[in-house]
Amino acid sequence: MSLSSLSQSAETGQKLAVLYAPIAAELAETERVFAEELGSRFPFVQLLVDHCADFRGKRLRPALVLLTGQACGQLTASHPVLAAVVEMIHTATLVHDDILDEAMVRRHAATVNAEWGNETAVLLGDYLFTHAFHLAASLESTLACRWIGRATNLVCEGEMQQVHNRGNLDLNEDDYFAIIRGKTAELTAVSCRLGAHYAGADEGVVNALENYGRDLGVAFQIADDVLDIWGEERVTGKSLGTDLEKQKLTLPLIRLLATSDAATADRVRRLLVESSAENRRELRPYLEGSGALDYAWQRAQRSVAHALNALDVLPDSGAKTILRTMAQYVVRRTS
Repeated sequence: MSLSSLSQSAETGQKLAVLYAPIAAELAETERVFAEELGSRFPFVQLLVDHCADFRGKRLRPALVLLTGQACGQLTASHPVLAAVVEMIHTATLVHDDILDEAMVRRHAATVNAEWGNETAVLLGDYLFTHAFHLAASLESTLACRWIGRATNLVCEGEMQQVHNRGNLDLNEDDYFAIIRGKTAELTAVSCRLGAHYAGADEGVVNALENYGRDLGVAFQIADDVLDIWGEERVTGKSLGTDLEKQKLTLPLIRLLATSDAATADRVRRLLVESSAENRRELRPYLEGSGALDYAWQRAQRSVAHALNALDVLPDSGAKTILRTMAQYVVRRTS
């Protein structure tokens, strides 16, 4: 990793540490529960689990469980458990995504599939999923299991729809948003729902915070899709260009094709079909000149605005302020 990317990664880490300071103790307990649940007597399995710690990233979903709980009242012993559960599910989806994308790097570390092969990566993802539900089942009620199970089903449906639509150059915005609401936003939504419910919030507040999480997830995914095209790999710390390489149409490309004249659209389609590093570079001027980048950011900002409006159900508090800051952060990040 270069000195500049190290510096940017450290800066992001420092910002998040400040942001998460009010839940630092609960996040530490979440990490303890995460490690304890996934501990294995087999050194190789433990090595794989430990490797995941290198690319688990911003801890966004466990932080949402804890911050929404804090914003609604009192955190309970269940909150760090639930935070660990959603982080296990998220980590499992990352491991499986890297297989699907044939990604080599995540968070400046080799992906599991790159280091140990696809078979091991598939099994590790399964291991994380099964442990997540085992841990959720340790709570007194099965409610969390049901909510998390439903969310995970929607995540998998979204991923399958995305795979099915690879190479579909006629994908429209409605279908794109249906995919990302499933594969990304559903897990952030259920994180907020769990945090609020287990803090004793009433149904109206729980539903509002679920909507906050869903809109936050949509904005986060749009930003991710933009960074896949325009980001710098040394800064993001993961393989970029995989969406184009796998012919996955994301919002900037959908917008470009929808607004281009016939000749430009035909040229863009040929560049997408014959994906290469050179063709990806040639696509950038089309995307920048068409306003597709600005359009994508505007849609992300619209989702952020909806998320912020959903927070109006909460009384003013430090946790509410942090939830507002987190929503604004997703459209300002570079990694």
